[in-house]
Amino acid sequence: MPGDQNIWGHEGEYPCTPPEKPPTEPGKNPQREPGSPATPQTPHRVQGRTRESMESIKELGASPVPEVKSNIHCLTIVGQIEGHLVLPPQNKATKYEHIIPQLVALEQSPDVEGVLVVLNTVGGDVEAGLAIAEMIASLSKPTVSIVLGGGHSIGVPIAVAAQYSFIAETASMTIHPIRLNGLVIGVPQTYEYLDKMQDRVVRFVTQHSRISEASFRDLMFRTGELARDIGTVLIGREAVEKGLIDEVGGVGRAVNKLKSMIEDWKKGVPLQ
Repeated sequence: MPGDQNIWGHEGEYPCTPPEKPPTEPGKNPQREPGSPATPQTPHRVQGRTRESMESIKELGASPVPEVKSNIHCLTIVGQIEGHLVLPPQNKATKYEHIIPQLVALEQSPDVEGVLVVLNTVGGDVEAGLAIAEMIASLSKPTVSIVLGGGHSIGVPIAVAAQYSFIAETASMTIHPIRLNGLVIGVPQTYEYLDKMQDRVVRFVTQHSRISEASFRDLMFRTGELARDIGTVLIGREAVEKGLIDEVGGVGRAVNKLKSMIEDWKKGVPLQ
C-alpha cells in the first residue's frame, strides 16, 4: 500500500532484533506453540519423610519420635546404670550425671505436670541408683513408674521411688544382696560398709512400697532359686502380691493413672 514502509529489506534479512523472552520461573514451563518440542518439566517432590529423618534412620537406625505437646514427661532408664566408673562403649548404659540434671529441670519446668519413669535395667552402681531414686521420690509433681522387661538389682529402688508403680505381666525383678567387683580388702570395716549400704537399700525400698523389711530381706537372702547366687526373681504379678509394686499393667494404664493423679494434684489433693 502507498505510504507503507517495507520492514523486510532484502530477501532473507530481518533488520529488527526480536524482543528477548522473559525468564521462566523455576518449576514452570513456558508456553509453547503447537508442534514445538516439549520442554522437560521439573518432577514434583512427593511429600514424605524429611531429609533429616531419613539421615537419622540411615546413620543411627532410629526413627524420629513425633512431637506431641504434652504435660507428661517420659524419663527412660535402660541398660546398666553408670556411676562413678565409665562402662565399656559396647554397654548400653544410663548415666546418672545425665538423669539428675534432667530431674531438676523437670521439677522447675511449669509445662511438665507429671513424670512417667520407664525402666528396663539390669542394675548397676548402687550409689548412682540410690541418687536417682531419691531424686524421683523428692519430686513435688505426680510420678508413675513402669517396669518393662526388667527392673533388677538397684533398679528396684528406682521402680518403687515413684508415687505409683506398674509392672508388665512378663517383666521381672531380681532382688539380691549388694555385691562388690574388683579388689576387696578383707577387714571388718569392709563388711561394716557393705552392711550399711545394704541397710540403705532395704530402708528405702520398705519406706516407698508395701513390703515389710522382714519379707524383703527374706527375698534378698533366699537360697536355691538363683544359680550360683542368692536372691529371688519376681515376675509380674508376684511383685504385686509381695507388696513391692502397686499394680500389673502396661503403658496405657500407667499414662491414665498419671493423668488422674495430675488432675487430683491440680485440685489440691495431697500425693501419697
